[in-house]
Amino acid sequence: MLLELDDVYVHYGKIEAIRGISLEVDKGEIVTLIGANGAGKSTTLKTISGLRTVTQGEIRFDGQVITRMPGHKRVLAGIGQAPEGRGIFPGMTVAENLHMGAYARKGDSSKDLAEVYDLFPRLAERRRQAGGTLSGGEQQMLAIGRALMSEPKVLLLDEPSMGLAPLLVNQIFTIIEEINRRGTTILLVEQNAQQALAIAHRAYVIETGHIVKSAPAQDLLNDPDVRAAYLGGDLGHGPSGRAS
Repeated sequence: MLLELDDVYVHYGKIEAIRGISLEVDKGEIVTLIGANGAGKSTTLKTISGLRTVTQGEIRFDGQVITRMPGHKRVLAGIGQAPEGRGIFPGMTVAENLHMGAYARKGDSSKDLAEVYDLFPRLAERRRQAGGTLSGGEQQMLAIGRALMSEPKVLLLDEPSMGLAPLLVNQIFTIIEEINRRGTTILLVEQNAQQALAIAHRAYVIETGHIVKSAPAQDLLNDPDVRAAYLGGDLGHGPSGRAS
């Protein structure tokens, strides 16, 4: 197993943000984590990448316990993240933003840069343009491309379709599938449950900081509780019908 969370708890002060989460991501998979706003999806990704501290439980990655490993060392170990909100450097060019993704690597990154430009031809066209002048879709491409420059074994994607027009959403999900086909394992947090489940191999449903369902993604697409809660436009309640 490439990535494992075992009974992980995270607190914001006295508030339990995630409580007893256990999940697994195997090499070569796309695994998605779906749930309502505030359910703990983004906190889970931030905990894996080292931006949040585990108060109880264990995280294992590529055979190593990383629960207390600093975030920058997790990047070097092979965990890359495209964060919610994209987090690009608006005053830097596209090329400079991408090179920042490879800052901790040793050796030549030109092959990876060429691969990013192959995945995202629009970024190649705009390589000398400031990141802050790009459209929302282009900025999302840049955030994913920058994460790929770190040569991740697992890519954490946090709400990649947020704020994008439907045509761009389809394009982003097509690219995510292509990244996976090229050998990168993906853990995807996504409010658009329909799209996420359509491309994922397996899925977890999180409600109020706790995993309430896990199954092959196709099974959850056909699960009546999941369909009622997440595929019918009502994202305010979890599968049990309780507010999340």
